[in-house]
Amino acid sequence: MNVGYVRVSKCEQNPDLQRRELEAAGCERIFEERTSSRKADRPQLKAAIDYCREGDALVVWKLDRFGRSLKELIELVNGLNERAVDFVSLRESLDTTTPGGKLVFHVFGSVAEFERDIIRERTMAGLEAARARGRKGGRKPVMDQKKMSLASKLMKDREVPIPEVCKAVGVSRATLYRYLKPDGTPRLAR
Repeated sequence: MNVGYVRVSKCEQNPDLQRRELEAAGCERIFEERTSSRKADRPQLKAAIDYCREGDALVVWKLDRFGRSLKELIELVNGLNERAVDFVSLRESLDTTTPGGKLVFHVFGSVAEFERDIIRERTMAGLEAARARGRKGGRKPVMDQKKMSLASKLMKDREVPIPEVCKAVGVSRATLYRYLKPDGTPRLAR
């Protein structure tokens, strides 16, 4: 069975063209959504995927109607593949029921993996260059030595409740305990 998924970004956009082409492609059930692709929550897409059974094909009009990015597209199609559900995109003539379609999809996957590796490589090189210039990455510590000292003194005085210690140094209870043990001694050298 062919199951269709239609998505338009704006309320004023008309989904009829997509719907007609999906019907012409033999879709017996079509799920329709009016939402931006930037939104991660697309309930009709989830419903379409859940509706598909082994041997079915999920059909979309165009790839950008299905996935927000190449990475997401690959994840979605791999999820379908694990359930023995095929994927078809009409405009790009991508059909994972054919050997050629599977090849094209795997090329997409390889390109996405290559892109992730390049981004990671550039990030690591940038961090290394920053360290060479004497810059440390990450956030500045929330509690400096002065705040830690004050908090430690207050914590050692058992009469001062922890919420008041937190208020005095301007941090949450979780942050306080990340820096100091309940008895007021430092956790790690920072």
